[in-house]
Formats: sequence, C-alpha cells, structure tokens
Amino acid sequence: MFRLALLALLYTTATAFVAHPQNALSTSRRFSTASTQADSVTTKEASSDLLPEYQQALDKAEEGVTAALKEVKPELIQPLLHFSKEYISASQASFLKTEDPMSSPMAALKRLMDGVQFGFKFGLGPEKFQFGATHDALRGDPEKEDGNEIDFYGWGCDFFRSFMDPEESAVLGIENLEKAMEQAKAGENVVFFANHQSEADPQVMSILLERAGLGEEAEKIVYVAGHKVTTDPLAVPFSMGRNLVCIHSKKHIDADPDTKGLKNRQNLAAMSGMLGKLKEGGCILWVAPSGGRDRRDLETQTTPIAPFDSKTIDMFRLMGSKSKKPTHYYPLAMVSYELCPPPDFVEAGVGEQRNFRFVPVGIKVGEEVPSEGGLEARQTFNQNVFEATKADYFELREELFPGTAPPLK
Repeated sequence: MFRLALLALLYTTATAFVAHPQNALSTSRRFSTASTQADSVTTKEASSDLLPEYQQALDKAEEGVTAALKEVKPELIQPLLHFSKEYISASQASFLKTEDPMSSPMAALKRLMDGVQFGFKFGLGPEKFQFGATHDALRGDPEKEDGNEIDFYGWGCDFFRSFMDPEESAVLGIENLEKAMEQAKAGENVVFFANHQSEADPQVMSILLERAGLGEEAEKIVYVAGHKVTTDPLAVPFSMGRNLVCIHSKKHIDADPDTKGLKNRQNLAAMSGMLGKLKEGGCILWVAPSGGRDRRDLETQTTPIAPFDSKTIDMFRLMGSKSKKPTHYYPLAMVSYELCPPPDFVEAGVGEQRNFRFVPVGIKVGEEVPSEGGLEARQTFNQNVFEATKADYFELREELFPGTAPPLK
C-alpha cells in the first residue's frame, strides 16, 4: 500500500505540472563561462534562488515525498528533500546556460520522481533487486530480462546528462582511448585503472565516450563495484543499468566481523566471474584501485586522488595473465568531484546525503602501461600506473578548473 500511495502522489505531481521556462528566463539568460565554473564549485546560490517554475517543481516534489513518507519512513524525508532541492537547483543552472529541454522544470521533476520511484521499488521492500557476483546491464529486453521493459542504462545516463556542461567538459588522450577500444574490438582485454570521484562516474564515462563517438563501446564497459552501489536504495536502479563485478572493498569488508566470511566468499565468486569474462576476450574493465572515492583535503581545499592499492593492481594484472588473452592496462584520470560531491569522510553505511551541481566533467586516458616482467617490473608497473594517473589528473583538473589542482609531489 505504501508503494502504491507513493507512486500515485509522485506521478500525479510530475504529469500535472506544465512549465514554460522560456518565458520566465528570457530576461536572465546568459552569464560568462568563468563565473559559471566558479559559482558551480564554490556556492549553492541556485538552491536558494529558484525561479518560479523551478520552485513550483520543487514544491511538488517535496509535497509528494513528505506525504508518502511521514507515516511510514519519516527518517527518509529530510535526505529526500535535500536530494530533490539539489536536483531541481542543478537543473535550473543547466537550463540557464544551455536551454536544454531536458533541464526544464517539468523534465527535471519527472526524472527526479522516476529516480525516487525506482529507488523504493528496487532498493527497498519485497521487490528489492538482488545482484549476483556479476551483473549484466538491464536494457529493457523483456524476453531476456524476465519481463523488464526499462532501459536502466539509458535512464541512468539521462538522469545526469543535463548536469555535465557540454561546452566545457573534456575528453583528453583520445588517441589512447581509441587504441584501447580497438584492442577490445579485436578480442583483447582492456583494464582502465581510474581514480574515482563521484557516484555518477559510470554515467560520466558513458556520456563523454558518446561525445567522442564511442557510445557503443561505452555500453560494454564492466565496472568493478563496491557494496554501496548495490545496497543503497537510491543507487540500486543506476547500478541495474550497468555491467558489474560486485565486490566488497578492503575499506569496508572488516566493518562487520560477523559477515566477513560471507563477504570473502562473495568476493571469490566475483573474481571467478570476472576471470570468465576476461577468458572470453574483448572485456573492458573499469576499476578504482583506491577502493573508494577521492575526498577533499580540508586544509588545502583541493581534491587529490586517493592512493592506489598495489595489491588490487597486482590482482588485476594476475587476472589478465590467467585469462590467456592479451590484456592492456591504461591509467584513467577522472574529474567529476564537483558534479556530485561526496562526504568529506568515508562512511561505512548507506544513505549518504546527495549533492548535485551543473559543472564541467572530464576524463583523460593515458598511454598504455607495459605489464611484462618479473617482481621488479611488477613493482614499477604499480607505481607507474598511479603516477601516470596522478599526472593526468593534474592536467585534466587544470584544464577544467584552472588553479584548483593539488600539487604534484
């Protein structure tokens, strides 16, 4: 009954709301690129200065969320109200610069309500989606997906697409990216060792690859995912649209000693599934060897990339060797922190506060790192992967947000 009441409230508000944003925005259209970047990074002005149509959209979202949850899940009201405010505010910032219809109040409200609906349907209750050790993206093929008609991959990309500034975002190292995709197309394996900055990194990767003419290749990427993206209710529907290898990271596996044995067994099953994909060949893996997202340095107010774990890199190098298929390793620098800034401190549980901004995002694919050799070569390989990613991250961040890169040490 709770879910039916929620859906009725949310879809009534989303479909009944009709907006004509062009009329209200005609006198406040443009602002400079420089001020867009600075304001997006350093302030939350839009969230307290909504235009009437966007305020109306936010009011409708807040009304539906509050009415549906106050008797059943009151503890979720405030996080979802914050989620709604951030999403509508970022949509307004996007529309003010791009006039993209996907950023209109009505479109933003519809996507927001879809996200909340999917989160409740598939992240909580009797229909909660269960991920296996590996997971294939649900693309809306009823015959192959037990009746599912929703393309969760496309929906997830559209949820974040409007927040990535199309004029200022960047893809660097395109020649390395194209080389990697050609290797995968030839039946060889590719592993991207990436820093990790936001929950939207898979969507950032897909959308930027689409803009580089590699949309089909983007759909094939397999993401090595930690437990949060398969257990947090709001994250679950986005994860359903991704090819995943589901593991418990070293940072969180010891959080509950009673479940450590089970988690280790799940990790073994995940590694077995991943090795199977590598043995087939043509596998493209995205992995964050840090085991989590980069965090802001509170003293310097910069966002350095988190150190890579050498044992994690060793494991993927070993898996590539065991696959008996040529496997290629590339450093991948990502700048997406400002899009969905994470908490400043690592949290073991789920349900964190979600923030959204309209900002530039970017990736840079570095040169392939040779992986042949013995122990000494392996140690050099591990260090080279991290140092290359760190240097590329510095260049990419300076390209997108001049003066904000952490010092190269």
